[in-house]
Order: sequence, then C-alpha cells, then structure tokens
Amino acid sequence: MNRTRTTAAVLTAVGVLTAAQLGLAGAASASTGAPLSSGCPVNIVYPSRFYVDHNGWVTNGGLYFGVKSKTAKSFKKVTFTVTNSKNVRFSTAKATGGGITHRTSQTVSVSTSTLKGKASLGFRVRTHLLNTRSYKLKITLHGSGWNCAVNQGTWGA
Repeated sequence: MNRTRTTAAVLTAVGVLTAAQLGLAGAASASTGAPLSSGCPVNIVYPSRFYVDHNGWVTNGGLYFGVKSKTAKSFKKVTFTVTNSKNVRFSTAKATGGGITHRTSQTVSVSTSTLKGKASLGFRVRTHLLNTRSYKLKITLHGSGWNCAVNQGTWGA
C-alpha cells in the first residue's frame, strides 16, 4: 500500500514538472492586415501559427515568408521584403528560389532576376519576438510584368 502511494506521488510530481516545462513555450498566431490586389498573379505565403520558446525566439528555424506564382508566366526583377514595424528582430536568413539581397535585424529581402511560372521565392528567418502579444511586420513586393501593389500590407498580432 505504501509503495502505491509513493508511485502516485512521484507520477504527480513528474506531471507538474512537465506542465511547468510546457508552460515555457507558447503558441502564437498572426494575420495579415491587407489582402493582395485582385489582379496580382502571386500569393503571399506567411505563417498563420508558430511557436515561441521561453526567450521569445520562434522555434523550428524561424518564420517563413514568400511569394508563389499562380500563373505559368515569368516575371522579372522580383524583390520580396519584410520589415519590422513593431517588436520583431531578425537573425540569420536562408533563401529559397533566389538570394538574400538585404538582411539586418530590422529587414530581410530576397530577390531573383526571373520568377518563373508556378515557382516560389521566399526565405526562412530566425526571428525574435520582443513581445509575443504585440508584433507587426510590413510586407512589400516589387517586380515587373504584373499590376500588384508594392505595399502588400502587414502581418502580425
């Protein structure tokens, strides 16, 4: 009988410890502030849900932002930029479909001379949120061969 109580007490203590450890990591979600232009042939790709560790760093290598072409047509001189508006700092970034052309703690840009049809261009950036309840990024997109607005709105909470 005594052994059963001890085992139950140990399992309870482990359960409390695990719950406390899980409480250190939090989930966050975000939304965009403005939709794309109706005639824009690309989709903006951004995270809708992500996790933050106890120091405010986004887990799993950071956040991914990008553009994905919806048509078979190619576009020239495409640059996609994400800029801090509130409570976000960037670290290292890895590009997909192009190259990082500018990276500071406040801004990350990726570009390509030609965005081919049905292709994507983007980057994954290690991200530190200074405040996990209030953060915002500005998204801009430049290129030729389309009628997309340069200012693609904001992302954040």
